[in-house]
Amino acid sequence: MPGIRERIGRRLARYLAAPVERVANPSTSPATVVAATIRKGDVLLVDGNSRFSIAIRYLTQSTWSHAALCMADLVDGSGVPVPELIEADVTRGVQVVPLSKYASFHTRICRPVGLTASEIDAVVTFASSQMGHQYDMKNVFDLMRYLVRTPPLPDRVKRRALAIGSGDPTRAICSSLIAQAYQSVHYPILPQLVLDDEGDTSHKRRELLSIRHHSLFAPRDFDVSPYFRIVKPTIESGFDPHKVAWAMGQDVPLA
Repeated sequence: MPGIRERIGRRLARYLAAPVERVANPSTSPATVVAATIRKGDVLLVDGNSRFSIAIRYLTQSTWSHAALCMADLVDGSGVPVPELIEADVTRGVQVVPLSKYASFHTRICRPVGLTASEIDAVVTFASSQMGHQYDMKNVFDLMRYLVRTPPLPDRVKRRALAIGSGDPTRAICSSLIAQAYQSVHYPILPQLVLDDEGDTSHKRRELLSIRHHSLFAPRDFDVSPYFRIVKPTIESGFDPHKVAWAMGQDVPLA
């Protein structure tokens, strides 16, 4: 039977997960085009609309408040794409959801570069092995403080604030789940560069990659990572600026 802290955490999680009224950024690509573009292994970033999203956006100074991993780019019997995502949900834990869950949200697709099909399979297999794990409720309690009162935290503290959960390996937040899956195949996200001068007899210096702990990653890191390609569905589907239908009576924008 869950303890009182766990029960309070679940109730708090439901409160944080509830949507709030705000002017949301609409999806910039039709849902059908996004579904036809996303591939297995892609990371989908989401501009969420919950109270929980407010805290993530403040701490990361980014519009992206949630991340999910595309685990299958399936098609139905009529050939219509029906991709599936695996994510760490604040109330339901690690779960599989259809891409259509985020059809009305502003999203971004981040695609790893250079991985083989078997390596992508390994990333998805690792993430899938976390099914049934719960969201880190300690992280929920920690983030709640930034909704009660938004403190003027210095930048160096904000990232650590996202990694002050329980440390329980059976619990995760959305970005740490995906970061850990990619680190399982030694794929970098935002590694620290370490200069190595050992044995250097010339003016050349080697740069070694130092892997960050997976709990230190935020959704925005997949966006700014130099190792993930930003995939824009409208462009991928064959965008032609000469076929844009401008509304009658409107001036054509100069930029």
